[in-house]
Amino acid sequence: MANLKEIRKRIGSVKSTQKITRAMKLVAAARLRKAQQNITQLRPYALETLDVLSMVAARAGEDEEIHPLLARREQKRVLLVVLTSDRGLAGAFNSNINKAAHTRWKELEAEGQDVRFAVIGKKGRDYLRRRDATISHDFTGVFEDLSPDRAGEIGRYIVDEYTRHDLDACYLVYNEFKSAITQEVVFEALLPITPQTLDADDAADFIYEPSKRGLLDRLLPMYVEIEIYRALLESVASEHGARMTAMESATNNAEDMIAKLTLKYNRARQAAITTELMEIIGGAEALKG
Repeated sequence: MANLKEIRKRIGSVKSTQKITRAMKLVAAARLRKAQQNITQLRPYALETLDVLSMVAARAGEDEEIHPLLARREQKRVLLVVLTSDRGLAGAFNSNINKAAHTRWKELEAEGQDVRFAVIGKKGRDYLRRRDATISHDFTGVFEDLSPDRAGEIGRYIVDEYTRHDLDACYLVYNEFKSAITQEVVFEALLPITPQTLDADDAADFIYEPSKRGLLDRLLPMYVEIEIYRALLESVASEHGARMTAMESATNNAEDMIAKLTLKYNRARQAAITTELMEIIGGAEALKG
């Protein structure tokens, strides 16, 4: 029979862990609400930027050479931008991203393509390093100070990497937020940029200052920065949702474990009492004899 002191100690340990997981769940829920608000506020701006970009890009090719960030060519050199978190305890949040990125990496290599990575988040960096992936850049501390300015730094690096190394394509690999319990790994084509197709109602043209190309030189990098910021916000919301779900599951599991240990403790205590009673009764009977 298990020692009563050991069982009491284990029950206390599980209760302490349960307090931590419950607190982490509450913190993740609060941060998730804020992350959802940030995504909701950014989406209209991102959509409007794409609309303006599409109108300019659709007409830029009429009288000018196509912009490098719009030019499409045979895909031979690819940059995968992988977004994970810096911390664990978020269920399968990081492992799903890492496995998906690894699978796509090997598929592209099997097709004869040269693949390199830019990683955001320690979990993705460590995973890819262990597998000898070519990491062009490791962005550290992004989620400690997430802001449009930080996303702009990442965007400018990616645009420079894309043009300087003559890359043919760039993809974002991240968890898209669906709900607190659902996150979907997506591969989003970032470069070259694909403008929306204009409707007939958008046929009217405008006077451009300084020029269509000048606007594209500003709008296209801006769009890349906005898309990266949006992906970062999606990833943050997904992480908090995954962590909230994982901590809720851990809290419930701790509750079940406490119930089982308490039952085990009561049985052991009852057995100890029964043994003592039998010894007392046995001693009394011996004295009578």
